[in-house]
Amino acid sequence: MFRRSPRSTSPLRRRQEEIARQEADLREKLEKLERMVANGPRSAEDTSPPPGEEPRMRDDTGDSQLHVSVALQDRRYFDKSRRTRRPRSLRKERREGRMIFLLLVAALAVAIVWLMSHLHF
Repeated sequence: MFRRSPRSTSPLRRRQEEIARQEADLREKLEKLERMVANGPRSAEDTSPPPGEEPRMRDDTGDSQLHVSVALQDRRYFDKSRRTRRPRSLRKERREGRMIFLLLVAALAVAIVWLMSHLHF
């Protein structure tokens, strides 16, 4: 008997429509990113060098991290110029350095005394 007009929508219906719109947008973005990945440059494993071309020697003197093919490199993880953690304390290294220095001075003193006693000036 009492029916609401089709123009007035309930909050639940509006929310469902909004979620459906967001879902459609996300699907479009996902398809776009999948196309970008599919059309992007192939990794070195997928492509073989042309016949007759000699393999080049690789310079491994750089970083010791694993070389991983990453489509979009995130600066938070691959930026080496930025230091994220505090520099650690050098107290232990200083103490070890002092001990080695004192040991070398003592060895030098023993060598000088031994030379003085065996070589008569």
